[in-house]
Amino acid sequence: MFNDFYGLSGRAFQLTPDPAFYFESLTHRKALSYLSYGLAQGEGFVVITGEVGAGKSTLVAHLMATIDPARLTAAQIVTSKLDGEELVHVVAQAFGLIVEGHDKASALGAIEAFLHDEARSGRRCLLVVDESQNLELEALEELRMLSNFQLGAHPLLQTLLLGQPEFRDTIQEHPQLEQLRQRVIAAHHLEAMERDEVQSYIEHRLKKVGWDGNPAFDQRVFAEIYEASGGVPRRINQVCNRLMMLGAIEQRTHIDSEMLGQVLEELETDGTMQLKTPERMQDAAAAVAEIPVAAPLPVDAVAMAQVQALLAERDAQITELQQAVIELANEREAPAAAVSVDAPGRDAAMEELEAKFAALEAKMLEQERTIRQTLTMLIEWIEADDAGRAAA
Repeated sequence: MFNDFYGLSGRAFQLTPDPAFYFESLTHRKALSYLSYGLAQGEGFVVITGEVGAGKSTLVAHLMATIDPARLTAAQIVTSKLDGEELVHVVAQAFGLIVEGHDKASALGAIEAFLHDEARSGRRCLLVVDESQNLELEALEELRMLSNFQLGAHPLLQTLLLGQPEFRDTIQEHPQLEQLRQRVIAAHHLEAMERDEVQSYIEHRLKKVGWDGNPAFDQRVFAEIYEASGGVPRRINQVCNRLMMLGAIEQRTHIDSEMLGQVLEELETDGTMQLKTPERMQDAAAAVAEIPVAAPLPVDAVAMAQVQALLAERDAQITELQQAVIELANEREAPAAAVSVDAPGRDAAMEELEAKFAALEAKMLEQERTIRQTLTMLIEWIEADDAGRAAA
């Protein structure tokens, strides 16, 4: 709808991955470097993780668009809850293989024969597995087994695993995945974009569809979009889609903060996305006081609940620290006669108490820093909200 009004040749903020719109933010540049390094090794696993909407699929779409099919044969699968046998058949289908039997052995045989044929033709094979956090452990183990296929000393298959943050935790911590961990040759976690990258990102996508400055944007709109979206590309796209649609409906050639505020309110009201706005944090601060201790906390109250938890933990540490001080003082005031009886044992006890005291003191200092940082963040959100109302 707004494409015609603004004279654009396409959808600048579509939500599906399109390599034509690839924007190389700092974190994407790092990820691409890790990918390039990993692919150059020609073996093992490369792992890329990131939040929903961080741009993992767009990154891979960009990578796939640059691949020379004469040198590399790539297949991509998007996984659901697959077990090991199901995964093997899905991989075979991804490489275009027709498996006569429906058993796992037939599928494995077809995959191995295909990989050998590709290697003899001078092509390497890459398997891209998206949404890897959905895979069962048995399926991950099958992927590791597929990486064992070799022609002489040369590995035949390399795998790129894409997943959400919980997949990174699974890979790093699960005891049954030690062998797979040893074959990960490169890994990167995609962060959100930086504040100063949001304007470049929005303008980059608009220019791809012929934007000539219509609509124009107030400078503060970019900062406010960053605050609302957290710098996550897909969220930015959602906000910009609604923003430009509103602009077209109202026939506006200038996008300002008032329009953005209206769009953010609509997005939150209809549940399309959860926004990171100062208003939400202020509402949370007022709501926490009315929440029973045993009641589950709503998402809005997380920040204030975190402060309360930190304060409670600090109080417990103060009590522990006071007890350590008392024990240390009592030990130091012990009669001299006791010292002569078992001096080495008493020295060891003293050292243990002093070490405990030092560790508690250091933990207290770290806790104080965390509390100050959290409170400062809340104050900044509230002040930003107050400043916004004053400006309005």
